Amino acid sequence: MNARYITIHSTQNYTGDAYAHAKALSRGALKGGTYGYLCWHFTVQDSVAIQHMPTNERGEHADFTGPGNTYSIGIEMAEHKGNNMPRTLDKTAQLAASLMYYHDIPIQNVVPHYHWPRYQYKTPHKACPHFLMDNGRPGPTWRWFRSRVDAHYQRMRRFDQKQRRS
Repeated sequence: MNARYITIHSTQNYTGDAYAHAKALSRGALKGGTYGYLCWHFTVQDSVAIQHMPTNERGEHADFTGPGNTYSIGIEMAEHKGNNMPRTLDKTAQLAASLMYYHDIPIQNVVPHYHWPRYQYKTPHKACPHFLMDNGRPGPTWRWFRSRVDAHYQRMRRFDQKQRRS
């Protein structure tokens, strides 16, 4: 896969932390999708970001056979009890920024799961990540999160430019 997008999700699983999601993915326990099981690239929580698969492999996390799976790196944010969500949001923003930098992905291509329609469903746009949606759609809260991603990205670029000059 040649990544062109980064898709942000929320697990909507209030009992499983990032480690539990990693175990479930490795067992193939999460059924669904085009190929019979779900898979995504990273799960993030306040204390850790776990990579489940290489970013050059196609995931099964967004829109079946569409561009959301074919060209997008999937990041799930854990929501389990005890997880510090502000720290999880910031860690996710940092990860997305570093992936943007490494894969040369523009900020407008950091999208919520909502971005990818799933026409097989009665409601094709999933309100995901639900806590970053406003009335079930991207709005001010999503724009705030994406500004955090961009702030981390701009900081990385400035640091890199300073290193090249020295």
